[in-house]
Amino acid sequence: MPHHLPLFGGSRAWSQEDWTSSDDRVRGGSSHSTLTCSASSLTATFYGELDIRTLGGAGFASQRTTGSDRVWDLSAYDGLEVILGPSDGKVYTLTLKDEILPRRPDGREQSSVSWEYDFKAEGMRNSIFVKWSDFRPTYRGKDKHDAEPLDLRNVKRFGIMVRSFFGDQEGQFELGVVSIAALRMGRYRDHPQEEEEFDEKEDWGRTRSGWFSWLTSCLRCRS
Repeated sequence: MPHHLPLFGGSRAWSQEDWTSSDDRVRGGSSHSTLTCSASSLTATFYGELDIRTLGGAGFASQRTTGSDRVWDLSAYDGLEVILGPSDGKVYTLTLKDEILPRRPDGREQSSVSWEYDFKAEGMRNSIFVKWSDFRPTYRGKDKHDAEPLDLRNVKRFGIMVRSFFGDQEGQFELGVVSIAALRMGRYRDHPQEEEEFDEKEDWGRTRSGWFSWLTSCLRCRS
C-alpha cells in the first residue's frame, strides 16, 4: 500500500472532465465559479465571483467532481495532503461526500451530508495536511452533530468551495491548487513484530522531498 495516493494533480494529471460547477444559482443566487486545468498544467485554478447581494448576505461558489458512480477507498490513509498555489487570502472549504442521493423529479440534486474543512491559503505556495477527524459534518450549511462517521471506503465526491460566511467575504476570488492526495503518515510492515518506531516528522519530510523532486523534473521537461 503506497504512503501517498495522488487523486488530482501531481502524477495523476488534472482533467477538466473531472470537475463541474455547483454554485448558489441552484438556490436563486448569482455567484459563479470555474476550474481551469489541463493534463499539461501543474496547477488547477479555481476562480469566479462570489455574490452576496442576491441572497441577502449569503452566497457560495464551488467546483465538485463529476459523476454519481465514482468511489474512492481512502480507508488505509490518515488524511489529505493539499498542495496550494497562489491565493487571494480568502477562506476556502474542502468538501467530501460519502452519499449521493437520487435526483429530485425536477432534476435538482437532493441535499445530503457534506464533510467540510475550512482553510486560508496565503502566499504563492504552501501545503496543508487535513486529518479525517478535521472534517466536520454539515447539512445544508449547518453543523450536523448526529451524523454517522464518514465512510472512508466509499468517498463519492470531492469539492472546493468559497462562501460568504454571511457577508464576511465577497467579490472576485482565485485559488491555485497544485495537487490533492491521500496520505498515510505511518510506516507499517506485514508482521506486527516488525513495525518500526514511527517518526512523523521524518516521514513527512520524505513525502515532501519526493513531491518536490517530481515537481523539479516536470519543470525541467517544460523548459
